[in-house]
Amino acid sequence: MSFDTDLTADVSEELFWDPKLDSTAIAVSADDGKITLRGTVGSLREKREAKKAAERVFGVISVDTQLQVKLMNDDKRADADLRGDVLQALMLDSLVPKTVDAKVEDGFVTLTGTANWQYQRDEADFVASNIVGALDIYDEIELDFPTPDGGDVQESIKKAFKRNAALDADDVHVSTGNGSVTLKGTVSSWAEHDEAIDAAWAAPGVNKVHDKLLVAY
Repeated sequence: MSFDTDLTADVSEELFWDPKLDSTAIAVSADDGKITLRGTVGSLREKREAKKAAERVFGVISVDTQLQVKLMNDDKRADADLRGDVLQALMLDSLVPKTVDAKVEDGFVTLTGTANWQYQRDEADFVASNIVGALDIYDEIELDFPTPDGGDVQESIKKAFKRNAALDADDVHVSTGNGSVTLKGTVSSWAEHDEAIDAAWAAPGVNKVHDKLLVAY
């Protein structure tokens, strides 16, 4: 059996193994380690969990999620009701600043407003994605933070990499400018990839992270 055939089977098994997912209507294909997921799922949360599950499989270098969220009739919501629930959930989460707003059109939620940190944007996105009836989330929240010295940002990220036991800092290269960070190099897993991205976003003043990391086994 070919590598891609084995990888397709492994990803399919991982999707089936995850109790948060109903993988019945998910089709998996592989091409040189690049996974494509097609089909339908019952919620946006399931769509995201499917991508995470595929990334956990050894040998996967990228995941293209083409899954469609198909709601049951009971889960379909009027836009006004969905927006009300999203705003309520955002308000109740202490990590989401009050400057974040949301609008809804045909079940698609767009987050707007400002935040100081990427983790606040991530939290707002996570909260909104868990609301029943949301088909997808578009994060247009702008980061509003004074731009620091590029050298300071670069050095602080490098130090964060070295402190992190889950990262091989020697294989990740950092460049900065105007609050923008570019990460290049190789990591040995998607978990290590995510740790590097999170560490870069955690530096004060970072408003954009360019991910040019490669997952190499």
